[in-house]
Amino acid sequence: MLPTRILFGQARLTLFTRAGCGLCDTAKNTVIQLQKRRPFEYVETDIMETGNKSWHDAYVFDVPVLHIQSVSNGLPKEADLSDSKKLFHRWTEQEVEQLVDEVEK
Repeated sequence: MLPTRILFGQARLTLFTRAGCGLCDTAKNTVIQLQKRRPFEYVETDIMETGNKSWHDAYVFDVPVLHIQSVSNGLPKEADLSDSKKLFHRWTEQEVEQLVDEVEK
């Protein structure tokens, strides 16, 4: 990790997905390719799993959805609808990287 990223915080990317979703598989691959080039925390949340009802209700017709947010020591470890940048359905590696850059500043 670059020293300046330590000062400003690393990004956390949360992919909201569900099984059998081709767009979700493509989205995951895009995020994984970016993660090979630069560090960030990556979490997947299956909206169909028990306990994810609020995410299911929010995104049942919208997956894949990618939340990109800044991580610092004091922030909770769960994604939040209000404090993250979001991408819906389809995105490029460059679009994800641009938002990661924004939240890490």
